[in-house]
Amino acid sequence: TQAGKFCFDFDVTLADICLVPQVYNAQRFNVDMSRYPLISKIAKNCNELDAFERAKPENQIDAT
Repeated sequence: TQAGKFCFDFDVTLADICLVPQVYNAQRFNVDMSRYPLISKIAKNCNELDAFERAKPENQIDAT
């Protein structure tokens, strides 16, 4: 399996925006993501972007 940096090559798309919260919740509920290395890689690449970092629930002032 090979891919670009994001779901569709080297540009962030709606697919990435939808994928990241799913991976976040999977990790939150201790899902073993080792079976999904490509998904994990894409989510990691997305989370390295400032916009994704700022959008994380723990970075929201109204998060509980």
